[in-house]
This record gives sequence, structure tokens and C-alpha cells, in this order.
Amino acid sequence: MPTLNLRPRPSIMERMTIPNLITVARLILVPIILALIVREQWIAAFGLFVVAGLSDFADGYIARRFHMESRFGAYMDPVADKLLMVSIYVALALSGAIPAWLTGLVVARDVLIVSAVLLSGALERPVEIRPLLVSKLNTAAQIAFAAFALGINAFRVELGAVETLAMLLTAALTAASAGAYLHLWLRHMTGRSGVEDAEAR
Repeated sequence: MPTLNLRPRPSIMERMTIPNLITVARLILVPIILALIVREQWIAAFGLFVVAGLSDFADGYIARRFHMESRFGAYMDPVADKLLMVSIYVALALSGAIPAWLTGLVVARDVLIVSAVLLSGALERPVEIRPLLVSKLNTAAQIAFAAFALGINAFRVELGAVETLAMLLTAALTAASAGAYLHLWLRHMTGRSGVEDAEAR
């Protein structure tokens, strides 16, 4: 006779690794940072945004270094990153710290990529997601510019042309990343690509 396994299943918290807990903490930081931006408490917002950015590096490093990768982390880490970035850009635009068109471009890129992935799945031509160099550069630029905008307001500095150049670089990389993904997606959907698909990262 088969034996019954009477051992209780581990709870969600028992299954949570240190990298996953760091990811959850980053999610919790999002509404706090947004509230600080709305209240124009720029120094605190800047500090917590830096903490959130460092936590993104820390959870990935710990997961790889100590072999703590998990399905939860694979899904939630990019979700936390996207939620943080989109929310920060929307809040900065609403506060007048950055132009609304830049936030619109950032949000439109993510909506375009997510919509393309969902559509390919609905049409039974699922696209495999992998990183692109331009996407990595875009992510770095978006994070740096968000920190830049928060820092300008936190420390009351005027950088003029440097700020404009950083903003235009971020916009250009965002548009280039969206264009690259759209190009690969169209090739995939028309059957002209092999396995060269992309990750929304």
C-alpha cells in the first residue's frame, strides 16, 4: 500500500528565500516612494529609491551566488522592477519634475511589449523572451535618470544642459528599445526569425 505523507506543506513564508524577501521589500517600497514624491519630500524619496536600486542588485547576486533561484523570483523580480520604474516616472511627471512626454514614452514602451507578448500567445505563436543589449542600456538609463531627477530636487541643484542631455539620451534609448522589440516581434510573427526573440527588461 502507498504510504501517506502526513508532513504539513511548507507555508508561503517558509518557501520564501532571502532574494524573494528582498524582492517583496522592493515592492513594498514603491507606494512609500510615491507618497514621498507627492509630498515633495525629495531627500527621503531619493534615499529610498537608491535603496530600492541596490536591492535589485542584491537579490540577483544572492540568488546566483548561493543558488537560491526560484520560480517566484523569476516572475516577481522583473514585475517589481517594472512597477517601480513606471510608478516613479508617473509620479515625477505629475509632480512636474520631468516632462509628461518622457513618462508617456516609458509607459508606451512597456505597454507595447506586454501587448505584443500577449497577442503572440493568443495567436498561438508565443515569443520566447531574452535580453537585448539596447534593452539593458535602456533600463540603466531609465534608472539613472530617475535617480538624477530625484537628486536634482533633493539637493536643489541646477544642471541645465546636462539634465537635458540625460533626458534626451533616456528618451532615445527607450524609443530604440521599443523599436528593436517591435522589429523582432514582427519577424517572429511573420516566420522570418529563428530563436532571436527578446525580453522586456
